[in-house]
Amino acid sequence: MANALKRFIPMFDRVLIERAEAMTKTRGGIVIPEKAQQKVLKGMVVAVGPGSRTEKGDLVPLAVKVGDQVLLPEYGGTKVEIEEKEYHLFRESDLLAKIEQ
Repeated sequence: MANALKRFIPMFDRVLIERAEAMTKTRGGIVIPEKAQQKVLKGMVVAVGPGSRTEKGDLVPLAVKVGDQVLLPEYGGTKVEIEEKEYHLFRESDLLAKIEQ
């Protein structure tokens, strides 16, 4: 699987995100039904494009890199399946925040 992700390079300022898993159990051990689970708005950057271009043709590098944790918008992005695993493709400008650890 890692080999397929290495070959996947987003175009321009696009970023490939793996969403974090939804919490299915509380700390006390209570199982949360699927309908009651909240939508996960965090994810990890898996692949990044080279960046956008200015009018002069200069490359503007991205502010995020592979491995960064980011805050995602509730809606948007394009769903992409790579080797039976679901990822989402966003423009860098759509990302809400970078989460420092």
